[in-house]
Amino acid sequence: MPYQLTSPDLDIVLALVRGATLAEAGRRLGLDASTVFRALQRIEKGLGRRLFERSRAGYLATELAQQFAQHAERIEAELEAARAQASVSAGTVTGLVRITTTDTVLHGMVLPALAPLGRAHPGLSFELTATNELASLTRRDADIAVRATRQPPDHLIGRRLGPLRVAVFASRELLAAAGVAPPRDGGSVAPAALAALPWTAPDEAMPDHPSVRWRRRHLPRVSPQYRVNSIAGVVEVIEGGLGIGIISLMIGRRSGRLVQLTGALDECDTDLWLLTHPESRHLRRIATVVAHLAGHVRLDGQADERGGPIKRTDKADR
Repeated sequence: MPYQLTSPDLDIVLALVRGATLAEAGRRLGLDASTVFRALQRIEKGLGRRLFERSRAGYLATELAQQFAQHAERIEAELEAARAQASVSAGTVTGLVRITTTDTVLHGMVLPALAPLGRAHPGLSFELTATNELASLTRRDADIAVRATRQPPDHLIGRRLGPLRVAVFASRELLAAAGVAPPRDGGSVAPAALAALPWTAPDEAMPDHPSVRWRRRHLPRVSPQYRVNSIAGVVEVIEGGLGIGIISLMIGRRSGRLVQLTGALDECDTDLWLLTHPESRHLRRIATVVAHLAGHVRLDGQADERGGPIKRTDKADR
């Protein structure tokens, strides 16, 4: 008789597709690596086919393994949906929701928005990751991504929350020490004066960040005195009076210690997106969090160069 795949077999394959190593697959399953290895050997022997190519980089899934993983994901989604249905009668939403975003968006937008949701649904728990890299929603490293981008990945479902605009900011103390008068009535400091001030910027980990490209194009002779590995670090350096830099209007204008030195830099404009995987977006816990964030993430701290508010534009699923 042909080998009869079981649900636990598919769990093993899915964990290895997502984790790429025995250790990571074991962590996801709550098993040790040797148990995962023996299970994989048993499955491949029963099928008479290899599901993964072994290399120094880990376990590379074959096309058959990818197909098995897709079946496993659908089973996983159905199970989660059934569990969610079981709590509908109680009117509660429960479960873990993993959110990935950047440090500044996490602290400035996501955390304030999550506070009332956590109180309304104490059965929800959250795993929050702040990183400049987009965690793989396909491998289920996260359930929801909140990202600033001009073009979100086509394989994800996205909801546009609105524009993220930036400008050059400085602390009042730094301007006073340098003898630079703050601009009046929405004006801008002259480029020569900007170039004469010390700068802070993202380090080599973000060479293509829009703020880095803008500075290199418009102030090519400026070499930042302070380089940091996150935008939150850029904000801290500016607030500390060490240098000027490019940060979002929302963050800069919320701080009572900073002065805006330029108008909004159109070349750096991006949009803030809520991204989910197509297979999981209808799960009640994830749909609840997405709907809440869409309604509560605040972008109205921003304004355009003329001082008027920027309206948030919600877009239906892509």
